[in-house]
Amino acid sequence: MDRWRRITAQQRSLPGDDVPVVLSEQGTHGPVIYALSAEARRRGIVEGTRVVDVQAIHLDLHVERSDAEGDRKLLDRVAIWARRWCPWTVRDGMDGVTMDITGAAHLFGGEARMLRDMGARFKMQGLSARLAVAPTRGAAQMLARHGGGGVICGPDDLAVAVAPLPVAALRINADTVRLLQRLGLKTLGALMEVPRVALMRRFDRVAEEFNPLVLLDRALGRTADPLNAPEDAVRWLARVRLAEPVIDPVPHLDALAADLCRQMAKAELGARRLRLTIYRVDGEWRSREVALASASREAAHLVRLMAGKLEGIDPGFGFDLLTLEALRVEPLALHQDHLDGARDAGKDVAALLDRLTAKLGPEKVTWSAWCQSHVPERVEGRMATLAGAPEAVIEVARERPLRLLEPTEEIVVLYAVPEGPPARFRWRRVSYLTARYEGPERVSPEWWRDRPGTRLRDYYKVEVGDGRRFWIYREGILGDGRGGDPRWFVQGIFA
Repeated sequence: MDRWRRITAQQRSLPGDDVPVVLSEQGTHGPVIYALSAEARRRGIVEGTRVVDVQAIHLDLHVERSDAEGDRKLLDRVAIWARRWCPWTVRDGMDGVTMDITGAAHLFGGEARMLRDMGARFKMQGLSARLAVAPTRGAAQMLARHGGGGVICGPDDLAVAVAPLPVAALRINADTVRLLQRLGLKTLGALMEVPRVALMRRFDRVAEEFNPLVLLDRALGRTADPLNAPEDAVRWLARVRLAEPVIDPVPHLDALAADLCRQMAKAELGARRLRLTIYRVDGEWRSREVALASASREAAHLVRLMAGKLEGIDPGFGFDLLTLEALRVEPLALHQDHLDGARDAGKDVAALLDRLTAKLGPEKVTWSAWCQSHVPERVEGRMATLAGAPEAVIEVARERPLRLLEPTEEIVVLYAVPEGPPARFRWRRVSYLTARYEGPERVSPEWWRDRPGTRLRDYYKVEVGDGRRFWIYREGILGDGRGGDPRWFVQGIFA
């Protein structure tokens, strides 16, 4: 919800605080509630409820579409950012971050001061947070979500702290929650007082991630529940710190590129996108980016590309820190050059494309891209060279004209052969008499791309009296219900 508010506030005004706002996602039987505002939660609305049911009760409900993928990426970034407090952090579902602060709290003056620092920094980022500290991972999750937040629980108080929480705090499925409530077990304290033998027989076939007894044992520390935090993302970065501010970054590019290429060579990687950043003495920074047609770790080539992008960069009163970072890398194995000293023509072409793109812009340097389509004008397109090599298209070999007209040109039919090509037609103010023809070749509309009502085409190879051959087609047929009389067009000329 915080992320939605920040993005929406940049485009339009937000609903008032007294308006319940919910984010929806597609469910089995229609949209269901994915996230809630504070007002919606105060009115008793809960996640997972169908939107139409809530709208029938709350007529002023404001519904927006959710972006689950964007929320997941944000939480992944927050989990890495949270490593300022401890080295082990991981995203917890779609609404939280779990941190193992064992051995790190004393660095911030204790757990209470650490929590206050976390709350302040999350607020600075525009994010609301409910925080809790507990001896186990499961207990911290339950106290943060159902204990009001700001709770610090010690090992001796663990059972007492989680006893008032509802059984839904175990994050079990809805069927298990309903079963426990029917048995009169509405809180974790009631669940802990029931003899385990009877419950184990009832839940022996339930998977561990939904078994309330297994989850309760993990939350109480009776069984292990380790935190498997992902490794930090590797940054391929080279930096140069200067004793005195300078104005021109070019003399330092050689050292930066050499350092970066050495790092990538050890991992057998090559750069596909680079960013040079200068940090000015006034606190400002400026950056330039450059893309490569193929992975490379040749320092001289990288320096040439980056040096050509530095025109117009504002150094201010000087800068004392430069960084060169490989934003995108690809595998590039170590290999031995030719023994006869010959150059690799492929590398020369890639280097030429890099230099032309850096000078002219990525939209100016393109090549042909083949697409899977049976509509002739869609088979070939243009794409930027730095977007990657075009894919080959395998299709049945058919004779096609060497020259295609773009756009196609309409012809006037003077006399048409029934179910055949025009016996005489006029194109560009010249009349032609058909000597022989071949066809038709029918091309149906692509229903997944074309608008409704698009008509099919019948293609003919037509040879006229002077020997020239045209590729023409009839758009539509009589009585197809998609327009009036068929129209004729010239699309290509054979050699």
